[in-house]
Amino acid sequence: MKNSFIAILLLFVTFTTSAQEEPAKPGNSAQELADKMANPVASLISVPLQNNLTYGIGAYNGSKYQINIQPVVPFKLSENLNLITRYILPVVDQQDVTGENTHEFGLSDATVTAFFAPKTKGIILGVGPAFLVPTATEKLLGTEKFGIGPSVLVMHQGKGLSIGFLANQIWSVAGNADRADFNQFYTQIFLTHSYKSGASLGITSEITQNWQGNTTLITVSPNVGAITKLGGQTMQFAVMPLIPVVGHSNIRPDWGLRAVVAFIFPQ
Repeated sequence: MKNSFIAILLLFVTFTTSAQEEPAKPGNSAQELADKMANPVASLISVPLQNNLTYGIGAYNGSKYQINIQPVVPFKLSENLNLITRYILPVVDQQDVTGENTHEFGLSDATVTAFFAPKTKGIILGVGPAFLVPTATEKLLGTEKFGIGPSVLVMHQGKGLSIGFLANQIWSVAGNADRADFNQFYTQIFLTHSYKSGASLGITSEITQNWQGNTTLITVSPNVGAITKLGGQTMQFAVMPLIPVVGHSNIRPDWGLRAVVAFIFPQ
């Protein structure tokens, strides 16, 4: 799986160096697609594959490769209201994270978010529920809990500039009574600037607060991306370091890298 991560980085270099500006079509130029991909509640079907590689985790200097399969599917409820559904299904391969000479591989718990996004001018809003679904195939990769809570998105987007944040708070409400309760807050703050070619530069910060375990993890990630085509398939490639700035020694990695490949299906 780590070899796959390296292959994705090579693909990113190849296609970003050869990416060319798309012909200007209403709502479908390369820059407009880049702006839509920066908007979590854009009415656009996409399937991002987010590859995360982290090293130096915890007391045993563990390593983890995690690919998040993250389809985004919008539904038009009315002329002025969309429902944007976002799914995150993690596949994890980790070593020496839960103990010395240990290895776990399989699915982790899924997160499903539904944003009700009214059509607005200026500030873009999205609110709705977030669900934790116990899909883990190994005990140490999941919580064995079902959770629910609120999610919110607030952002401003002009041509070529996107800035905002999304957040959710999830509490466990059912599941294995012998496992610890789940009580976690997550927020992502982002700033992205796009160009006519479909290239983009940005910076993202992610904050995860585990209230049950009283731990905080904060990362900062400057990123570069590009819209291009592979055959007839429109795609976005992005790469960024994962720089930990705050975190308990049990969960904080020494360093990390993220590469994203997103399949885009313009409507």
